[in-house]
Amino acid sequence: MTHYDLKAVKIPRLAGGALRAFAEALENPLGASLLLGKLLEDGGITKIRRTVIDDAPTYLPIYPTESKGTPSTDLLNIPHPPKTKSGFSFSTVHDFHNAYRDRKTTPDQVVEKVLGAIDASKSLNTFIAVNRDDVMAQARVSAQRWRDGKPLSIFDGVPVAIKDEVDQTPYPTTVGTKFFGKSPATKDSTTVARLRAAGALLIGKANMHEIGINPVGFNAHYGTTRNPYNTNHYTGGSSSGSATAAASGLCPVALGADGGGSIRIPSALCGLVGLKSTFGRVSEYGAAPLAWSVAHLGPLAASAADAALMYAVIAGADSQDPNTHYQPAPSLADFGNMDLRGLKLGVYREWFNHATPEIVAACEAMLKNFVGMGAEVREIEIPDLDLTRIAHVIAILGEMATAMQPYYEKHRRDFGLDVRVNLAIGRAFTSRDYVHAQRMRTRAIANFAKVLADVDVIVSPATAVTAPPIPADAIAAGESDLSTVTELMRYVFSGNLTGLPAISFPVGYDSKGLPIGMQVMGRAWNEHTLLRLANAAETATEKKKPQAYFPILDL
Repeated sequence: MTHYDLKAVKIPRLAGGALRAFAEALENPLGASLLLGKLLEDGGITKIRRTVIDDAPTYLPIYPTESKGTPSTDLLNIPHPPKTKSGFSFSTVHDFHNAYRDRKTTPDQVVEKVLGAIDASKSLNTFIAVNRDDVMAQARVSAQRWRDGKPLSIFDGVPVAIKDEVDQTPYPTTVGTKFFGKSPATKDSTTVARLRAAGALLIGKANMHEIGINPVGFNAHYGTTRNPYNTNHYTGGSSSGSATAAASGLCPVALGADGGGSIRIPSALCGLVGLKSTFGRVSEYGAAPLAWSVAHLGPLAASAADAALMYAVIAGADSQDPNTHYQPAPSLADFGNMDLRGLKLGVYREWFNHATPEIVAACEAMLKNFVGMGAEVREIEIPDLDLTRIAHVIAILGEMATAMQPYYEKHRRDFGLDVRVNLAIGRAFTSRDYVHAQRMRTRAIANFAKVLADVDVIVSPATAVTAPPIPADAIAAGESDLSTVTELMRYVFSGNLTGLPAISFPVGYDSKGLPIGMQVMGRAWNEHTLLRLANAAETATEKKKPQAYFPILDL
């Protein structure tokens, strides 16, 4: 019997002057010698150093197939989102498309409302940059295409936000810092280029946790994004602005990035659908090189259909990213099929139950709904989860520290305090630690492959807590709260380390009205199964209107 070994981490929270002193001490050789030993022990690094792992290292979690993939815009004819329980309905990609088709509004009229809503929502700190002239120019061209009866796709004129980790002309790419992005990008990333080719109305560069190093959403330079369901709470990160944009109604779908849950966590905390595809399914060309072996780009969306539509546009092989050349053609097979007979859902009970009672209850209720639709639940066990967590920490922080090395001496104090702490920890890892983590990646891939040979997907909560409150002492300079970070990341890290696809979707709300998310992980290249389950879940979930919401189509 497998021993469940994930534990809550109890590390003192720091903010204000204490956090500044701690960051400075970690960056000082003497202070580091006194503090790092305890930090590495508490974080499990010394545990993995003591563990014998005989597997050969896997540096990139690639799943080769004989079939080659191509961009999948032919998949855009998926049905309108299913009718949900009574309650609030977000405006969707289909709604914008239908409004243009029926001549109820035009892209240039919509963009005026979007820009007005962005101005009215500045306290949400959603965007790092919005180029009004560029946005208006896009809208005018889209409106002309609609007048000519020649829209490029269902996305033509639909507002979309882009995380400021991804190149988009004419903006610089800041990655949430104050020193990157001094010059505009000269070329769109592949994901942005594909969205632009589909006619998407790119409304601005969304805020993010600085260099994507934390799942909370704080940013000392551009302001901390606020959760539309309660603006006194975090959005989650690092794709925080993308989540706020979609959840507040500024756009039905936004592009995010996920190295350690950075799409799925803010989606769960903001009542959205967030998809992290299989490693290599979506091109990383034009994304900031922060964490090469765990990075994924993908959608945060108001509905499963919207997530599927963006996935259909951005997925597929890209000559500019060799990691995309191993995939089969993207599929949305059975997306609208609510008959789940034949699907086997794996549940590791001790892992599933390691969240707040309200989250467990909401996820358990959705499991019962899936069973009512014909799915079968099977009990599973997954070994080595804690070693998998530790290996992911070493991989992502080690790679980020390496990525920041050329800028570290000159710009160390330009980073936020929590970023400085995390980079100091990452810089303490050795080459032996990194290789050992990649050996653990090989074992983790094998562990999950064995489980997924018997079930189609693995089901769990998306996070162990709902959106944390923003403490007053963290507003100015942030905080280091590694205990809460562990709760937010409890279910997400394995998808990044193994490269397997995973999705978060809403399944209810806690007693404070904050969204609760469920996660489903699947076999490599089986994103269509995850999207199908997220779509089915919408028929059983009554959604609530966010406190901060801008009904663009109704304004």
